[in-house]
Amino acid sequence: MMNPKYDVIIVGAGAAGLWAAATAAKRGQRVLLIEKNKKLGVKILMSGGTRCNITHNASWRGVADAFGKPQGRFLKYALATLTPEAVVDTFHQLGVGTKVEETGKIFPQSDRAIDVRDALVTRARQAGVQIMPGTSVTGIAPTQDHFVVSCTEQTFFCHALVLTCGGQSYPGCGTTGDGYAWLKELGHSVVAPRPALTPLKCRDEWVHRLSGVTIPDVGLSVQLQNGKSQLVRSDRSCFRGSFLFTHRGCSGPAALNISRLVTDPANNLPKKLICDWLPDLSEDKLRNDLTSTAVRSSGRQLFNELCHVLPKRLAQELCDLAGIPGDQSLAELGKKRLNRIVQQSKRCPVDISGTLGFAKAEVTAGGVELGEVDPQTMESRLVPRLYLAGEILDVDGPIGGYNFQAAFSTGFVAGNAIASG
Repeated sequence: MMNPKYDVIIVGAGAAGLWAAATAAKRGQRVLLIEKNKKLGVKILMSGGTRCNITHNASWRGVADAFGKPQGRFLKYALATLTPEAVVDTFHQLGVGTKVEETGKIFPQSDRAIDVRDALVTRARQAGVQIMPGTSVTGIAPTQDHFVVSCTEQTFFCHALVLTCGGQSYPGCGTTGDGYAWLKELGHSVVAPRPALTPLKCRDEWVHRLSGVTIPDVGLSVQLQNGKSQLVRSDRSCFRGSFLFTHRGCSGPAALNISRLVTDPANNLPKKLICDWLPDLSEDKLRNDLTSTAVRSSGRQLFNELCHVLPKRLAQELCDLAGIPGDQSLAELGKKRLNRIVQQSKRCPVDISGTLGFAKAEVTAGGVELGEVDPQTMESRLVPRLYLAGEILDVDGPIGGYNFQAAFSTGFVAGNAIASG
């Protein structure tokens, strides 16, 4: 019996794979989509607390900027080709209404990730994509005019191959880095994968005591413990957003976004998180506000004043860290103690012991070296007719729908390029 031959085989039925498959099939390609999980789009179903943050309410340039210069430059063509507006329009056409939250995140109106996944699967099937779930690919091999895709029980042949099998985040979803090994065998370079958008672990007991406390807006940066108290500098080195204390350390958007710096091997030194609990106030403004209050109301206590702008439990811990009794009157605070409480409020150090790793990471930083992929087609520059899209590439954006947008856009470009070739 002859093994079936396809125009395109796509390995990985996540966001990038489903979009690439439908795009190619709509343009007349015979497409096979292989997924090792029995369920399709498992990470879609888990994302955004099972709500699925589809994309961000920004222009394509705004999305590119969020990835930083090297990654944003690479993604520029894909994002301009399939914009956030186009993604939202597509879901509307598929019957999935959307809503924009205050943070700019775009979710399905239903708050159900399954509606997003089902719409993408239905779209692919209606376009004629053959989907094969519960099938593990064991190897890929290019020949002169086709690819051989070996699976556990069958072998397939195709003219073009698309790898959208993701990185290593949430390995329980099946994203265990299989594609990296195949690509290395084909001569590709892989930037060492590391967890990103993952919660942080902290050593400080006072942090653990605050478990469950949320602060809506905190500014974070990372400081290297190299004897110079040097802040990590890059185009994505400072983040603001919601912050959550946990029994292990900290989470929330700001902490998740900064985690890529914590796991960066280029800064392989012990690190501290520098927390600005009042990012809308400069140090001088905070100092002046406390001084002015002391003049107006000499009996006002430090703790009570901090409670106007910070959660009570955090305000108490900051007083303790500064070595100042909470019932200290502002009028008797003195310059040194005033400076200590300002420092704890604006440059509070938190000792980082690590992260919760790939098991809790929403995305993978690292992946296939971007210089080895054509950004206008997503075709490998090393292996003809091999295409790469989504998280397998060395792209990782902040929380907020940016990573799904990059997956949809790169999948779209790959599917179109194959059909045009």
